[in-house]
Amino acid sequence: MKKLIIPILSGVVLSCTNAPAQDLKFTETIKKEFVVSPSSVLAVYNIDGFIKVEGYDGNKVLIEVEKTISGKSNEIVEEGKQEFKLEFEQKADSLIAYIIEPFDSRPNRNRDRWNKNEYRKIQYRYNLNYTIKVPKSMNLVVSTINNGDISVVDVSGFMKVNNINGKITVKNAHKANEIRTINGDVNINYTTVPPDNAQYYTLNGNLNIVYPTNFSADCEFKTFQGDFYTDFEDVEKLPARVTKTISETDKGTTHKLSKGSIIRIGSGGKNLKFETFNGNIYIKKS
Repeated sequence: MKKLIIPILSGVVLSCTNAPAQDLKFTETIKKEFVVSPSSVLAVYNIDGFIKVEGYDGNKVLIEVEKTISGKSNEIVEEGKQEFKLEFEQKADSLIAYIIEPFDSRPNRNRDRWNKNEYRKIQYRYNLNYTIKVPKSMNLVVSTINNGDISVVDVSGFMKVNNINGKITVKNAHKANEIRTINGDVNINYTTVPPDNAQYYTLNGNLNIVYPTNFSADCEFKTFQGDFYTDFEDVEKLPARVTKTISETDKGTTHKLSKGSIIRIGSGGKNLKFETFNGNIYIKKS
């Protein structure tokens, strides 16, 4: 396997810790099924626990959730049982599973409440472990934060997968186009060439991506303490590309320039982005 050493950009290390395990627990299993269009989107916004998704030849989304409420006393556990609420919301083109109480787990739903310091400290803890079956062509948006990995098997649709403290594994992917975690490895194998502008990121971990033997793309790499390896033979290093990012804040407009190394595999064409801080990048052929 070839090794190409890539100069890299620095970043900020983010680490999350978990409170000790509690003594008293209440556990129940929730089962749901929904008839969906094969091309619709399933979104799962978890906080604590794993997510496992498997594609199958059917027209239903089958969801099984193992819910655990824990605390230091029976009173605290009972409070959690009464207050905690998991919501399932279905529309014509989407199905969403999220926490609605004690706060909304959907992205950007609680920013104003955090800014106004309107959150009280809850004493109980909760954990949701999802096991899901979906139509193979379904699109996915799934995320979790603590105490769980994310795995997706045999799903050919587009997917956005986010984790914080756990790894991500995608098997037999077709259109996996945005895969990100902070503390963990990213492991993906594609059965077809991925879509243009697919992105892969981990802060503390390795990127392990397997492509078909006919893979051809321009791959932009950024890493700080790591190397790039590939067993593809037709590899060419291209001139670095400078990109400009513009963001608006309450202090004004910020312009940021970033520079990554570009490796052309095969005849190029599609643009893919790979980034890690503490870890290596492995691009392999199946």
